[in-house]
Amino acid sequence: MVQKTTELYRGKAKTVYNTTDDNLLVLHFRNDTSAFDGERIEQLDRKGMINNKFNYFIMQKLEQAGIPTQVQQLLSDDEVLVKKLQMIPVECVVRNYAAGSLVRRLGVTEGTALTPATFELFLKNDALHDPMVNESLAISFGWATAEQLAKMKQLTYRANEVLSALFADAGMMLVDFKLEFGLFNGDIVLGDEFSPDGCRLWDQATRKKLDKDRFRQGLGGVVEAYEEVAQRLGVNLD
Repeated sequence: MVQKTTELYRGKAKTVYNTTDDNLLVLHFRNDTSAFDGERIEQLDRKGMINNKFNYFIMQKLEQAGIPTQVQQLLSDDEVLVKKLQMIPVECVVRNYAAGSLVRRLGVTEGTALTPATFELFLKNDALHDPMVNESLAISFGWATAEQLAKMKQLTYRANEVLSALFADAGMMLVDFKLEFGLFNGDIVLGDEFSPDGCRLWDQATRKKLDKDRFRQGLGGVVEAYEEVAQRLGVNLD
């Protein structure tokens, strides 16, 4: 049986642990909630549990749709067993509606539908505030190969198809989201997490925000919104 051993890495909201199997890690979802590249951090009760179970639910849906993920087994309320990936330091972002940094950069109206959905790349670097990059830069600096980037883009668009339909069926709009990928035995695999921390979700009828923008914008009810999203999707939080 695989056992958790030493701490490998402590992120803003998760802690990664080594295990007795060199190919597997344990992700521990903490109650920490951060914004503005970690400048603001608060503890929100139950958030780690909700995000862990939400992420496991979503990753199962993506696996069923043919998208390889690192998730192996739900271990507890706030821990999951995953494959150990060699992470690619570039985030893939899809936008179905204008929000967040896109509105600030281009001065467009929040909520404007984007047809077709846009695809962007961002370098994972908190100190530089995750700057936007392009495929040429990613290839030149050795962050990823052209083939890897093409696969990441393909899988991200496929995830958008699957998840947009999933959320729409539950009365929600998938506004935008980010995905991170890594390599496992040379293959591109979806890693990190998919939760309301890394996407924007609005109620279809009212456009009420049901994601981490409630924390960023001081709207309150963050955990309650996350619970509502999970319950609408049928995620078992017991």
